[in-house]
Amino acid sequence: MIDNNKIKAEAQRLGFSVSGVARCEAVEAAQQEHYLQWIARGGHSSMDYLAKNIDKRFDPRLLVPGARSIVSVALNYCPAVSWPEGEPRIASYALGRDYHDVVKQKLTVLAAAINATVGWRAFCDSAPVMERYWAVKAGLGWLGRNQQLIIPQAGSMFFLGELILVDEVDAYDTPMRSRCGTCHACVDACPMGALGEKHFEAGKCLSYQTIENRGPLSPEAADHLGDMFYGCDRCQEACPWNRFATPTEVEEFHPSEQLLAMRREDWKNLTEEDYRRLFKGSAVKRAKYEGLMRTIAALKDA
Repeated sequence: MIDNNKIKAEAQRLGFSVSGVARCEAVEAAQQEHYLQWIARGGHSSMDYLAKNIDKRFDPRLLVPGARSIVSVALNYCPAVSWPEGEPRIASYALGRDYHDVVKQKLTVLAAAINATVGWRAFCDSAPVMERYWAVKAGLGWLGRNQQLIIPQAGSMFFLGELILVDEVDAYDTPMRSRCGTCHACVDACPMGALGEKHFEAGKCLSYQTIENRGPLSPEAADHLGDMFYGCDRCQEACPWNRFATPTEVEEFHPSEQLLAMRREDWKNLTEEDYRRLFKGSAVKRAKYEGLMRTIAALKDA
């Protein structure tokens, strides 16, 4: 059996802002039904992978046989430097190294530090794991109307990761209630109307349009890009809880000098070689060169 306090202490030592532990079990029936309804009405748009491996998504014990505990962690990515004023930009989460690798590496070290029994697995947006659900169950925060996990006195600019253990933990954490109250700032800030009280329409989200969408940008998306050509931070920038956000101390998430030096004409003339150099080991590669240039071409001149 592993000591919950030891998990938290080691997670903090590794740079995670907050951690918690939930009992590994099937996802609650109401949440399963909500997800299935979302898929049925096409809320996931063309992201077909979200409709696959439903059995594993609803029961992580199918991913890790014999699993008893899920450690959820959050790693801060709030920008530590200012983006050049008026220049085309990318979402804050993609400024540095690919978060999948950084978080999973830290989770691997965490597993060794707590002497986890063989059989554990680490995840970070890399398997059919309902990350925000388990983060809520582990007491890290609550799910905001922008569908982001909000951590009290810290905000929502965090990567989430999970360490699924076959070990029992001596104490499990409990969820906290939502503290969004009557605030709808994120909903009002969404330029495409992707956010609702109890729903999220991926096809209307600028992050989906600029990253996941492999076809042409919708005319509405092109009209609402602003200066952002990869992702969209508007719902987070509008969230009052992000006034508590502090710059990340994780060096891997700091942008390179070459990235900060890019200007509008540089982006318009970006070659595939430039793209590979700038975004080596970056999450921006998700959009591929062709997708990135499609969106850059749609930016309106300042």
